[in-house]
Amino acid sequence: MSSNQALQRVRHLFRAEKAGHTGSLDPLATGLLPVCFGEATKIAGLLLGNAKAYETTARLGVTTDTDDADGQPLRERAVPVLDDAAVTAALQAFLGRISQRPPIYSALKQGGEPLYAKARRGETVDVPEREVEVHSIELVSLEGDVVSLRITCGSGTYIRSIVRDLGEALGCGAHVLTLRRLWVDPFRQPRMCTLDELRALADAEGEAALEALLLPVDAGLVEWPRVALDAAQAAALGQGQPVRLDLSGEVRDVNVTDLSGRSLGLGRIEADGTLRARRLFRWTCGG
Repeated sequence: MSSNQALQRVRHLFRAEKAGHTGSLDPLATGLLPVCFGEATKIAGLLLGNAKAYETTARLGVTTDTDDADGQPLRERAVPVLDDAAVTAALQAFLGRISQRPPIYSALKQGGEPLYAKARRGETVDVPEREVEVHSIELVSLEGDVVSLRITCGSGTYIRSIVRDLGEALGCGAHVLTLRRLWVDPFRQPRMCTLDELRALADAEGEAALEALLLPVDAGLVEWPRVALDAAQAAALGQGQPVRLDLSGEVRDVNVTDLSGRSLGLGRIEADGTLRARRLFRWTCGG
């Protein structure tokens, strides 16, 4: 199942007119896929760029055309004698800002078309390297030709590419066996529900039980700096007017709230202290 297919099934269960997710998972992968409904779709793009954490197991000695176990084997090589120290040393090259070539079987678009569509037609796909950020990478275990890793990274990082390149650094190649997304900022300890669990809950307890699982839109903005407005200021902002605040300094984006702490939307404070709306929620504009 693709991430979009999962999104559409959840949207149907919740009877949501609008829905969006915050970053695709490979079809082979499991784990967290945050889904935004209704007004929360306005912040889905912001969450897309947040840090993410994964656990993966990789098999050394075999490369595949997709860089994971769903693909066709391309080459098999002997795995050298390795210990934890040797793998940990090799992993250091993948920390920080690194250049990475995404897999040819990926959802990245080239000429308006996903790369995987071109690859499936047998076309030659030239994927340029791009810069990504890996915050941490930890060897969890090394058992024979299977390596387990825990990785925290920025947006756009392909775990399949890290595994592929690690295999080359070790001289034997590698591909992903399993991949699980543990969290997406700011949801570090998320409660996750499978589609089957959601269907069972809907059948047994109805829509109210599903509604109880929803987080408020504010939950996606907890790491943004907040600026609270009084009723008059909030009304002015909701009508598209700039609001002058007793603030100055660098230009910065903020989560604008009312005095009770409810988010009104996203704003930008200019250097002179003027607050301008970026994207407001419906209730701020009288909807």
